[in-house]
Amino acid sequence: MSVYTTVLGGERHRFGSLARLLAAASPERSGDRLAGLAARTARERVAARWALADVPLTDFLTQPLIPYEDDDVTRLILDTHQRAAFAPVASMTVGELREWLLSEAADTAALTALAPGLTPEMAAAVSKLMGNADLVAVARKVSVVTAFRSTIGLPGRLATRLQPNHPTDDPAGVAAALLDGLLLGSGDAVIGINPATDSPKAVRDLLELLDGVIGRYSIPTQSCVLCHVTTAVDLMAQDAPVDLVFQSIAGTQAANASFGVTLGLLDEAHEAALALGRGTVGRNVMYFETGQGSALSAGAHHGVDQQTVEARAYAVARRYDPLLVNTVVGFIGPEYLYDGRQILRAALEDHFCGKLLGLPMGLDICYTNHADADDDDIATMLTVLGVAGASFVICTPGGDDIMLNYQSASYHDALYLREVLGLRPAPEFEAWLGSVGLLDDRGGIREISGTAHPLTAIGRELAA
Repeated sequence: MSVYTTVLGGERHRFGSLARLLAAASPERSGDRLAGLAARTARERVAARWALADVPLTDFLTQPLIPYEDDDVTRLILDTHQRAAFAPVASMTVGELREWLLSEAADTAALTALAPGLTPEMAAAVSKLMGNADLVAVARKVSVVTAFRSTIGLPGRLATRLQPNHPTDDPAGVAAALLDGLLLGSGDAVIGINPATDSPKAVRDLLELLDGVIGRYSIPTQSCVLCHVTTAVDLMAQDAPVDLVFQSIAGTQAANASFGVTLGLLDEAHEAALALGRGTVGRNVMYFETGQGSALSAGAHHGVDQQTVEARAYAVARRYDPLLVNTVVGFIGPEYLYDGRQILRAALEDHFCGKLLGLPMGLDICYTNHADADDDDIATMLTVLGVAGASFVICTPGGDDIMLNYQSASYHDALYLREVLGLRPAPEFEAWLGSVGLLDDRGGIREISGTAHPLTAIGRELAA
């Protein structure tokens, strides 16, 4: 095991392992402080970054942070690493990789080709040397396109997840939130419900509700009820209308076990969803959520800082070529990301690392009510991530999820972002919005008054 040292201001700093060096180089966050991994002083953090800049990228291949024999995510990362794709940067240090990523040579084609040659630890390491503007500039150059019934990630587009959650899964309540979102141009990434219960019957009822609406109104989107993957596998075997298979994932075998998940189980679910053949313009059938701090909260982080563990979850995600991946960046709470500043930084890191590794990254730009954050932080994060090229964002009615009890972006927030940045919905969904009279002459969402619009029948049907 290598020891990394540097001298700063006449003081020698020593980091006893690559994991310790990465943790000390991380921007300040409450989760690493809670885990006893954070740099003790600002001087030590700067020293760690100096040392990290000189680390050869090949060290991440020869010194796994979690032993190969102990962790299936480590084995996945190393066994699937593509050395041919890595070759253009194989002689670089972490600092040299940063400079190359910010150069004109690192264009969209070059970054796409590089993705399978980077490990999550390399992506996490270089992000620790980058300012917020650097993370935006590089992520914006990456294009990751996926498709099921709508196409996600095309340049100049911003998709949204319409999240019509209800505390009791009441059809009338779901219908109201669903109609609200559709009339405001939301839902092209997915109409996704977090069920109040994971019972197979409740999940199936919601799946059939959404499938009925999508079918009757010919909406080019996909549905997902965010149940546990085992529930989805059982329901697919019973011919339930499953479009996307959802699962929360993490960056270590032990953390995934805390979610009741193994790679073998995800393999089974992926194969089952592909066999259904429900997509029309593509075959990306998986939807994953991640979030910094989940491994620490499960006591499954192995002494690795929370941002690096988060990046390792992206290796799990890219194994399955998903339609959507999003970090629920502020959802886990202030114990892990204390305030709006830390949440913004984590959002930019997660988005950057996910896209650099070839994933269609979106975000739930959110915070819990006991965090030191507010709606202005939501607006700032939304704007910055829109500039960075996020594939999609999650939207809730009024920005307030009444089932999960946290604050997120609203349908109106997505309209703001599309307008100020000149972004448009997914092309299939945009054409549908036009066909039902929801687009105005400028391509924006037309205001609907009264109950005359055909879509308002959704509310009446489901309430009945």
